[in-house]
Amino acid sequence: MQTINTTRGVHISHADDVLTFTLDSPENGNEVSGAMMDAMLATLGELAHRPTSRVLRLRANGPVFCTGRERAGRDAAAIHAEVARLLALKQALRTTRLITVAEVQGDAFGFGMGLAMLCDFTLVASTARLAFPEMRKGLPPAAIMAYLGNYGLPKAVFPLVLLAREFTPARALAAGLVTEVCAPQVLASSAAALVDSILALDAVGVRDCKSFFLEASEASVAQNFLRANDALTLSTLRLQSGS
Repeated sequence: MQTINTTRGVHISHADDVLTFTLDSPENGNEVSGAMMDAMLATLGELAHRPTSRVLRLRANGPVFCTGRERAGRDAAAIHAEVARLLALKQALRTTRLITVAEVQGDAFGFGMGLAMLCDFTLVASTARLAFPEMRKGLPPAAIMAYLGNYGLPKAVFPLVLLAREFTPARALAAGLVTEVCAPQVLASSAAALVDSILALDAVGVRDCKSFFLEASEASVAQNFLRANDALTLSTLRLQSGS
């Protein structure tokens, strides 16, 4: 395994077409700092221009997955810049050409739950506690609500945001926020098996599938039909040519 970045609090490594972000500040609840965001953003930016991986695995060391983010800003300009950076990371994670797999072995609160939810696949240990706790301090979590409706049913997820209560992985699964709930002892092996399944698929087909899926979620059915014609034509020609 090749280490790409060792920024304090996050290890970034690469092996066999798999890029791994491992949050590693368990003493702080794996809270994500600005430096950690910068490191992950830089890596995702490089891969957008020079792809060397096909799958991104988001993991964490310690008993919790991620209990939030650093809030260092003390004036309007600093807070605005801080939020812009976290939004850029979320956008990069959502739109990267890599298939993303979150492996949530422990508690995921606020920003941590938001990151896990943005991944294409979100596997959660059945013992994890989940929450959007921002409203306990009167802070509407706008950065999460910006995309929450794309993943969960409004009647199911609005109470989770407004009331800020902890909820179970089973409830998150029913609401559409996670992909699978696993027994803690099989979480890592389940994630590894999923990664192997993704890597066994045609690489270009996987990339195109994710791209079309994201575009279709933000367009009308009529627009999607037009795009589907072009997409299917190009994909069929590529497969016929064997390239």
